[in-house]
Amino acid sequence: MTTSEATRITARLDESRSSKLEYLKRSTDLPVSAIVGRAIDALYAEQRRGHGALEILERTGFIGSGEGPGDLSERYKEALAESLERRHREGYARHPVEDSEFDPW
Repeated sequence: MTTSEATRITARLDESRSSKLEYLKRSTDLPVSAIVGRAIDALYAEQRRGHGALEILERTGFIGSGEGPGDLSERYKEALAESLERRHREGYARHPVEDSEFDPW
């Protein structure tokens, strides 16, 4: 469909919506197609709100704040290595290696 083509729609409205449409036609002096277009635009904007990349990342927890050393971005590899080494040591402290544990190797 090119931008110069239009889509024709046929809709069934209950009495309440039909009355509202008549009111809008009289009070705005707009044709039905303009009223429907504005309604579609408004609903579209409402649905798109909160679906931007930043909003999605914030909602899913990918963006946030935390606490840590001020130079963490510069020495993150060192900090990760230290953390893994500490966990490794703590694990062996809880479950020491048995004398015969590595005999099959």
